[in-house]
Parts: sequence; structure tokens; C-alpha cells
Amino acid sequence: MKKVGLILLVAAMLMTATLSGCGSKPAPTAGGDGNKTEENAPAKPTVGVAIYKFDDTFMTGVRNNISKAAGDTATLDIVDSQNSQPTQNDKVDLFITKKYNSMAINPVDRTAAGVIIEKAQKANIPVVFFNREPLPEDMKKWDKVYYVGAKAEESGTIQGQLIVDYWKAHPEADKNKDGKLQYAMIKGEPGHQDAELRTQYSIQAVKDAGIEVEKLAEDTGMWDRVKGQEKMAAFLASHGDKIEAVFANNDDMALGAIEALKAAGYFKDNKYMPVVGVDATAPGIQALQDGTMLGTVLNDAKNQGIATFKIAYVLAKGETPSKDNIGFDITDGKYVWVPYVKITKDNISDAQQ
Repeated sequence: MKKVGLILLVAAMLMTATLSGCGSKPAPTAGGDGNKTEENAPAKPTVGVAIYKFDDTFMTGVRNNISKAAGDTATLDIVDSQNSQPTQNDKVDLFITKKYNSMAINPVDRTAAGVIIEKAQKANIPVVFFNREPLPEDMKKWDKVYYVGAKAEESGTIQGQLIVDYWKAHPEADKNKDGKLQYAMIKGEPGHQDAELRTQYSIQAVKDAGIEVEKLAEDTGMWDRVKGQEKMAAFLASHGDKIEAVFANNDDMALGAIEALKAAGYFKDNKYMPVVGVDATAPGIQALQDGTMLGTVLNDAKNQGIATFKIAYVLAKGETPSKDNIGFDITDGKYVWVPYVKITKDNISDAQQ
């Protein structure tokens, strides 16, 4: 029995030594060969993005291009302000509470940008506004405030040129042969710089071409397709075939106007109405192809989205935006202007982004 006990004791000692030897090897670390572990990797910059409302066709394009531009280089938090400035203010407060590295804001009300800037400055979180330009005095409040957009007067001028080209090429467009262009205008949001400037400059371009004008009807469609249809139906009820052209401050309202015109018998049996919009959205391009929209103006959602993200990204890293690091010219140290492009059925490919 003693011999058996001795054998068992030796076996146990050998087993212990073997296990101890196996355990003496250091455990392998994640990301071997000297690479950093995921835990130790530098954190991606965080950017809070607030859109004035998600169901705006053009802003959906900008939002999608911001996401594409970011890829996996930054962490984005993109929120819907639901067309409510108080809601957007709450979203900005949340971005600040979460200590995001920068913010990109498409303001519901451009006059509210000053309050957002003051909050951002206090928290030292740089901000880039886009599509809705803050007041000049607000842009001067801090050196870490930027704006990305397009000059609305340019889009209005192009709209006017589209109508001028059609008027001169089609004498039958002057229905009553009085030498004047009788028109209807469907405006965007009252007080919005794009709505006011597109309205003003589109008509000025027609006048500059030597064509007299007479405004038969004007009302706001709030950038909305359904409202555009309602306004156009009301215009037709009041003025009928006296209307010779329709200007809409964006494609959605132009498309609504086209639906009302279709219901009134237009776009068939040689009955035509020139309608112009702005944005060159996918539905707008389809209307060009169908021959129901005369022309539109490319509001470059792709490059506006790219420029917005790149500025926000550079700011989030604590750097100063320049053409070298964002790829766009910066005017007056604060503004990136993305040019508009005239789009007709002949150059639809220029609008396909």
C-alpha cells in the first residue's frame, strides 16, 4: 500500500508541474505584432447633425451625402428637427451635453442661428450651418462658425433664363398676344432667403431680357408638393388659361403645380404650360424626361453634403478648414458656395449625382 501511495504522490507532482509550465506562457494580446488594440485606438470624431425636417426631398439628398462622405471616418448622430425650432434647440442641447466634437446644423429658422452659436461657443463646439444661411451679424459672432450653401439669387436668375429661352422660341406662349408674360409664382417659406431671392431674381431676369411681365397670382406653398398643387388649382380657378408660365421656388412645388395643370387638361392635345423649379431632384428630373417640367436648377445636394461633412470633420479634429483639407474654396473665411447649374431635357446627365 505504501508503494501505491508513493506512485500516486509522484504522479500528482508531475501533473502539477506540467500545468504550472503551461500556465507560465503569457496570454496572447489582441492586435498582436505591435498593433494597437481596439480599446486603445484613437476615438473617431463625433459630429451632431440636425436637419430641419427629414421629409424634405432636397434635404434628404443632402443628409444622405453627409452620411456617404463620413463613411467610417467619424461617428454621426443625424436627427430630425421636425420643422420645429424648439425641437432643434433641444437636439443642439443634447449634442452639447454629449460633448460632441462639432455640429452641423440645417436651421429651421435662420434667425435662430444666433442662439445656437452662443451655446456652441460657450461649450467650445464648432458649428457649420448649411442650406439655410444665418444672418450676417450672427456669422460674425465666433471664428468657429461656417456656412455651406448656394447663392439663391443665382438659382432665380437661371429660372428666369429658362422661361426667357422658351418665350423667345415659342411665339404661341404669348396666348393673348399682348407682348407681356402673365405668370403665377409659388413661393417657399415666407422670409426664407431662398424663397425671397428666387422670387425676385427670376422675374428680374425676365425683365432684363426685355420682356414685360404681369403677376397674376402669388402664394406660398411652403416647399411642399401637396400645397403646390393646392395653390396651382386655386390659381387656375381664378385665372384659367390667362396664366402663361409658372415659377416655383423648388421642384416639389413645381411638381404639385404640374399635377393641378394635368387635372385641368394640360400636357396633352398640344396644351402646354412652361413650369420651372429648383433642386433637380429625382422626381423633378423624371418630370423633365416626361416633358411636363420645362427646366429646373441643380441645387447640388452631393457637394453641399460633402462640403458640410468635411468642414465639420476638420473642425471636430481641432483644425482650421482650408481648401487644402476640405477641397472647396472658402469665401471671407466662413462661406463655401456651391454653384447652381441650369438643367433642361438636353443635359439631364449633369444632374444625375
